[in-house]
Amino acid sequence: MTVNKALNQAEPPAVSATDRVVDALAPTGAAAADEADTPVQLRRDRLLASLTLIGGAGLLMGMPFALKAGAEFFLPVTAALVIAVALVPLLEWLERRRVPSGLAAFACLLVVLLVVNGALASIVVPATQWFAVLPSRIPQIQSNLAPLIDFYSNFQRFVDDTVELIASAPATAAAQQQAVETPTSVLAYASSAPTAAIHTFFAILVIYFFLAGWSRLRRDTIRSRHSFGGAMQTARVIQNVVDATSAYIGTITLINVALGLTTAALLWLIGMPSPLMWGGIVALLNYVPYLGPILAALLLALGGLMSFNDIWYALLPAAIQIGLHLVEANVITPLVLGRRLTINPLLILISLSFWGWVWGTLGALLAVPLLIIIQTIIAAAGRPDIAGFLFESGTLTKVRGEEPELSAGSARDA
Repeated sequence: MTVNKALNQAEPPAVSATDRVVDALAPTGAAAADEADTPVQLRRDRLLASLTLIGGAGLLMGMPFALKAGAEFFLPVTAALVIAVALVPLLEWLERRRVPSGLAAFACLLVVLLVVNGALASIVVPATQWFAVLPSRIPQIQSNLAPLIDFYSNFQRFVDDTVELIASAPATAAAQQQAVETPTSVLAYASSAPTAAIHTFFAILVIYFFLAGWSRLRRDTIRSRHSFGGAMQTARVIQNVVDATSAYIGTITLINVALGLTTAALLWLIGMPSPLMWGGIVALLNYVPYLGPILAALLLALGGLMSFNDIWYALLPAAIQIGLHLVEANVITPLVLGRRLTINPLLILISLSFWGWVWGTLGALLAVPLLIIIQTIIAAAGRPDIAGFLFESGTLTKVRGEEPELSAGSARDA
């Protein structure tokens, strides 16, 4: 019995297999400290991500109103920068041929001014004549539309009677108010002419100085990075923005010019007055996706009703424009641009409505180039993982190719 007691005191207590696994998996030393700090670091990261998300949302909500309120400054600057970025390939082509930067910038600016002035002259001068004869052509338009008007005569009579009953009382006051306010509106348009000239001159200066200092600006921006990888990434982003913007604007300009000239030639063949003006209008409005061609077709229908007596022949110019636009939008543009500059139609509509609301017609013209620039920058900088922040226990950043790993226990539970 004494021997058994001695053996029991010498042998260590038995350890189960479960206890061995727990001891092996238990963190020790620095590992335990790291695991203790992990929840704190995660909370800190989520707090910073929350502040960033709230600040970004506030900036996005306030920026449209700031851009709209400061349209007199932001609109000419933005338009000038978009045009200047589109001219960078031509500038670099001239500089590679030993043309000084200032002279090359002036040559690019001169090309833009010649093209814009020529286009405006071909559109504005004949358009003033059309507006002058519009009142005298209203009876002809009514005569051409007489079949349609007769078809809807009952509905028109009902609408006229309803409007008469509602507006009979204030009709005189409205007429007097219109007579009083007409000179004011004319004076307002007249007073806005010097402002438009100042904005145009300011935009021209921005284009010139941006192009003249482009090489130095790009070089200083790349050299300001503190690492070789950052410098390469910055150079890549700048080049992608320039390539995408210039490729889109240059290609769309060539397509629109060809579309305008083709439209003008066909309108000349059917005897439409001022075919170059109508071709210029079609080319200009084609810069605005979806809405521009519709407006061009309506204007051509109005011009056809003013020019021809037969209603079906009067609608032929609009039919020509619609047919050419369908060929251009569904065959030529996808074939030329390809997949590289394909943009989501939903994003185009949102961009059109946003910039059109902020800056009007000029904003609609700048909508697609600005969308391309923003998409290029976001693609290079990386998109924030908002879904992961909201629906998972992550932050706004996400490493590419990183997939969450399931532990053995999680996989077994699943």
